[in-house]
Amino acid sequence: MVQNTSEARARLLGTATRLFYAEGLHAVGIDRIVAEAKVTRATLYRHFPSKDELVVAYLRGADQAIRDRVGEALGSGRPAADVLRAVARSIAEDIRSPGFRGCAFLNAVAEYPDPGHPVHRAVLAHREWFLSTVTDLLARAGETPPEPAGRHVVMLRDGAMAAGCLTDPVAVGETFLHGVELVLQRTAQGT
Repeated sequence: MVQNTSEARARLLGTATRLFYAEGLHAVGIDRIVAEAKVTRATLYRHFPSKDELVVAYLRGADQAIRDRVGEALGSGRPAADVLRAVARSIAEDIRSPGFRGCAFLNAVAEYPDPGHPVHRAVLAHREWFLSTVTDLLARAGETPPEPAGRHVVMLRDGAMAAGCLTDPVAVGETFLHGVELVLQRTAQGT
């Protein structure tokens, strides 16, 4: 029975992830998720007592996927600047991927602007982790002080994620990578 429950939860979350990312959080209703996941409403609410909890689970899944990719780069043993380049390349690849619709987190916060809402807090938690990770990499690469450069990289990422679904994603990815490289060159020059 536990295995079936886990399978149902996985189907619900997989369906919600696909639909939320492609169509938006408010645009997709519970009835559609239940129908496409082929579960009952009772099963949905047993795993996710509210739609908000399902949205937070979707964002946590997106967060974990990014953390896993960053963790792979961090575990490579490469210098910090090369790890940041690898993270940036991963972002550029996402932007060029079929069906790209921007950043799941920026999209979510646009729909949930209340800073006290659990969805908004999940977005902020991801962003704080990402900024901290980038800032730490820049500090290890020699940036002094690393905080402004970290914020710069995050803003470059945000802009690339927004532009990547509006214009040529290849050009956007290349521009983003160039911007990250400029930050790293500044770091290497100590300016």
